[in-house]
Amino acid sequence: MKAIMVMFDSLNRHHLPPYGCTDVHAPNFARLAERSATFDNCYVGSMPCIPARRELHTGRYNFLHRSWGPLEPFDDSAPEILKQNGIYTHLVTDHQHYWEDGGGTYHPRYSSFEFFRGQEGDPWKGIVGDPCIPQALKPEHLVKTESIFPWLQNWKHDWINRAEIAKSGFPQKHTFDAGIDFLERNKEEDNWFLQIETFDPHEPFFAEEKFRSFYPDAYSGPHVDWPSYAPVKEPSETVEHIRKQYFSLLSMCDASLGRVLDKMDEYNLWEDTLLIVCTDHGYLLGEHGWWAKGLPPWYNELANTPFFIWDPRCRAQAVRRSALVQTVDIAPTLLDFFNIPLPNDMTGRALKDAIASDQSVRDVALFGAHGGHVNITDGRYVYMRAGDSNAPLYEYTLMPTHMRWRFSPEELQDINLVDSFSFTKGIRTLRIAARKPFFAEEQESLLFDLKTDPNQKNPLQNNEIERKFQEKLIAALNEHDAPQEQFERLKLARNI
Repeated sequence: MKAIMVMFDSLNRHHLPPYGCTDVHAPNFARLAERSATFDNCYVGSMPCIPARRELHTGRYNFLHRSWGPLEPFDDSAPEILKQNGIYTHLVTDHQHYWEDGGGTYHPRYSSFEFFRGQEGDPWKGIVGDPCIPQALKPEHLVKTESIFPWLQNWKHDWINRAEIAKSGFPQKHTFDAGIDFLERNKEEDNWFLQIETFDPHEPFFAEEKFRSFYPDAYSGPHVDWPSYAPVKEPSETVEHIRKQYFSLLSMCDASLGRVLDKMDEYNLWEDTLLIVCTDHGYLLGEHGWWAKGLPPWYNELANTPFFIWDPRCRAQAVRRSALVQTVDIAPTLLDFFNIPLPNDMTGRALKDAIASDQSVRDVALFGAHGGHVNITDGRYVYMRAGDSNAPLYEYTLMPTHMRWRFSPEELQDINLVDSFSFTKGIRTLRIAARKPFFAEEQESLLFDLKTDPNQKNPLQNNEIERKFQEKLIAALNEHDAPQEQFERLKLARNI
């Protein structure tokens, strides 16, 4: 038995043909839907990028206890468990966050791995002076990411990377080249798992010209392909221009997916190979008046993600599935496929029966980012419970690193060693007061009925339904051993 997972970053399902889009050139996603089960109710869990990947390994939520951070010593890792049970695991990726302080424990869990440089502001080539800017662009027009994230200061590296990419090729292409190479080398072998993971279509929306040509664009304003994590303030022609650039990058992703499907056909891998195609979360392209993710509530453009699975055991294809599934289910599904028992701490569910017959695996799904709304859905209603100024809030960790740096000495002045949680295997952890989360603002609680308001335009005012979802949320928080301050922050009683 073999398994392949193709993972994208920031893929908004509303712009894919299998989910009703007719404006984007993505024939291979349509082709995939004809060969797999397409899930309509797949939801994120812990957000954003690296918290989602921690879920991908551990099969459990982590956003109630931790923000962006590495795999902890007590964490289970599905790729590592596969490796320990004789399944060869290989990661090919251009996702630079794996090589930063907050992601450094993920890639060593695989039997082998390959990394391709140059995405976003990856500090790749050493250029002391100013980067080479194309003549057609005036520096005063460039949207610098310092204005979006002053603490990243990676605008310079992004333009250095673009110049290098012009010579050496796009990281996404190198990533899929490596994935195809693994397939060609190992097509006759058994017992392996290949993870092909690209940072695209994450911003900046920088794609090959042939994919930009799919979307004729008369825009003549300032250069912009990296929108701020902020409300939309740009004129309509700029918004449309940015959207077309995202579509171009999505079409580039589609072509890469097609290369994998071609190899599935050529080597008849459909007979014995599980194929999962997924993303970590979506992306707002002006919907709800916002760009990107994090600051706004986790609307369905962000939280309800595209998800496709081909399982050779049941061979379900060209079918829709309405079962409520999540990122936490991927690790259990992989282990189950290789007949490996699930660790006790995995709260996700193996999806074999959901794929085969749309069997339900849960009544409600929990999702959110550390310090933001805590959200719960049953597939029809989405309840977004807002915190009270995001306080109190703590990080529970044995590895105090943020996204790109270590916790500062100031942050570590007042730390405590606290009792273990249900998933820490008897290990006590540090409790560190959390700084104000970037991925949250002071917000109100929201309730949406997706049946009557699928675009989440009109928050529902219904005290009875809200009360029921408060009870469901309390039960879910208790089930997943949420710390006491989450109840305090959300103004919820621990007991119903």
